[in-house]
Amino acid sequence: MKITRNTPGQLILSDTPWLIGIALALFILTFAGAGLGAASTGGENLWFEIFFALMGGGMGFAAFCLFVRRVQVILDRSEGSLVIRRQSVFGYSRVEHRLADLSHAEVESTTSRSEGRSRTLYRPVLILDGGMSAGRHPVAEAYTSGRGPHQLAEAVNAWLPAAGPSKVDSGSQSA
Repeated sequence: MKITRNTPGQLILSDTPWLIGIALALFILTFAGAGLGAASTGGENLWFEIFFALMGGGMGFAAFCLFVRRVQVILDRSEGSLVIRRQSVFGYSRVEHRLADLSHAEVESTTSRSEGRSRTLYRPVLILDGGMSAGRHPVAEAYTSGRGPHQLAEAVNAWLPAAGPSKVDSGSQSA
């Protein structure tokens, strides 16, 4: 996720997984094309080649549906709104909150352990302290490594009007 606009009136955070989408589209085309190309020769393994095209393309399509999701978070001072838009193969959702209900942003962390090694992953979370949707609202569904989630939380906290100490808290929370 990255910051696509940062003006005094509007902050837009956006994530469009182009690389994953293109890679999975090529995966689908490769397996479907290879299977159907081999099947078109009319060899004795016709059913295997069709099965190969359907399974390879189907697994690629399933992965595309699971992993390719566009997320956009719009904080708009003039409208007084916080809008979270998500779009996937299955549809589009839009959730709107009052900007006044947004207290600050934090970073959640989770630690996974495998083969004696531990790895900490992060995701940015918006904290709403008022309204019907009070609570923690993850910006991204997946946790990631690196400094990106921290930079997003810092950008949100810097953009929000300073109205007390809670507006600048971007400390990590463990999940």
